[in-house]
Amino acid sequence: MPKAKIAGIGFYVPEKEVKNADLSQYMETSDEWIKERTGIEARRFAVKHKETTSTMGAKAAEIAIQRAGINKEDVDFIIFATLSPDYYFPGCGVLLQRELGITKTEIGALDIRNQCTGFVYGLSIADQFIKSGMYKNILLVGAEMHSMGLDFSTTGRNVTVIFGDGAGAVVIQPSEDESGILTTKLHSDGSYAEKLSFMSPGSHGGYHSEHLEEKVDYGWPDKDQPAEIFVTEKMMKDGHFYPYMEGPFVFKLAVQKFPQVIKEALDEVNMQASDINLLVPHQANLRISQFVQKRLGLSDDQVVNNIQKYGNTTAASIPIALCEAWENGRVKKGDLVCLAAFGSGFTWGSALIKW
Repeated sequence: MPKAKIAGIGFYVPEKEVKNADLSQYMETSDEWIKERTGIEARRFAVKHKETTSTMGAKAAEIAIQRAGINKEDVDFIIFATLSPDYYFPGCGVLLQRELGITKTEIGALDIRNQCTGFVYGLSIADQFIKSGMYKNILLVGAEMHSMGLDFSTTGRNVTVIFGDGAGAVVIQPSEDESGILTTKLHSDGSYAEKLSFMSPGSHGGYHSEHLEEKVDYGWPDKDQPAEIFVTEKMMKDGHFYPYMEGPFVFKLAVQKFPQVIKEALDEVNMQASDINLLVPHQANLRISQFVQKRLGLSDDQVVNNIQKYGNTTAASIPIALCEAWENGRVKKGDLVCLAAFGSGFTWGSALIKW
């Protein structure tokens, strides 16, 4: 059974850089306040009404395809991970296909919604398809355009200051040698789904209020009447259509699950944390990455952190960080590379790759 390898990688971030101080014109915050809590110094925002999640994904994909030494027409399957799609439906996979101009081949396109762990989940899916022999050139994209859906007021600052826009992509192919994906580990626990979520608008009709500590009135019609409205006036007034995060709870769980899922992958291939040449964690919070680094006993040279420049780009963060590290010569042939993520759901996962 062949291994699956990353044959080409690329990333794209918008030109517009938004520094911490720039956000102070919209909300009560400061450079010091943001850096102390997140480690973030700046992020990139896409050009509204001109760039979208899928167009950014296409730019990253074109680079990955070129570096893989193939043509766009050689791609035989698309996997697109995002929590900020262009449309509620259809998903970004088919929009990416159209953007790349490869609709004539009528290849399959799969959209996955695993938020911060989306890229790791997508990598695991691609790994299985390659091993089975079903596909030979899988295009995996993680892309986000958060700036179109954030609360730029003091009320929403705890979430808004964290996120940025961008895209990363890889081409997955069968390996011809010992390089490739050694193992992937995926987990989830929906017990506390609402602790990090974007709940409205949605089809729940207020259902998830039962899972919150305080009941929320979304202004939905009486439960015995047909639902005639998707977005209510009260929902708009109270700002219930913005992301919600209970930061301390998420942090506590993340620093627990990150090391566990990394160790799980290492144990399967009889390796130790010291064998890792490069750890590429999801760029959620610099403090989380530093905590995990310390727990695993890794040096600064063994860990990639670029959240300082780009913020949290969710499904795009791992491929962006991995590509930037590769471009800077930090990833070499034969290196053991570990990818790990934790996010909304809650979901978490890891992947070990022999480069």
